[in-house]
Amino acid sequence: MSTPSLFARLAAGLVLGALIQSCAAKGPYVELKGQRYSIEVAENDAAREHGLMDRTEMAIDHGMLFVFQDDIPRAFWMKNTKIALDMLFFDADRHLVSVQHDVPPCLADPCPAYSSGAPARYVLELNAGQARKLGLVPGDELTIQR
Repeated sequence: MSTPSLFARLAAGLVLGALIQSCAAKGPYVELKGQRYSIEVAENDAAREHGLMDRTEMAIDHGMLFVFQDDIPRAFWMKNTKIALDMLFFDADRHLVSVQHDVPPCLADPCPAYSSGAPARYVLELNAGQARKLGLVPGDELTIQR
C-alpha cells in the first residue's frame, strides 16, 4: 500500500480548510469581546417593527441586530416578545453607548419603552444575561459581518 503523495495531502487539506471556512462564515454574525453571535438583521421598517415578537426561545449564541440610517436616541419595547432580552445600543462607530439589562417580556398594555439614553445607530438584542456575562462597558466595540 502506498502513502498519499504530498500533493494529494495538500489538496485534501486545502479542500477541508475551505469547507471549514465556508461553514464557519455562513450567515451574518457579530462579535463582541471575542464572543460570536449569529444574527438576524432587521434593517427595514417592517423587520424592525416585528423584531423578536412571538419567539418563545432563542439559541444562546444568537441575536437580532437592528440597523438604522441615522443616529438618534432609540426606544424599544417588548410587545409580544416572550423571552427576556438584553438591549445593547451602539453608535455609528459601533461603540457601546448603553445597555438595558434583563428586559422582561411585556405582560401589560401599553408596554414600557427602554431607551438608549444617547444617539444610537445599531441595537443588538441578545438573551438576557449575556451583557453581564461578557462584562460589557460603554465604548466596547461591535464587529459586524454580513
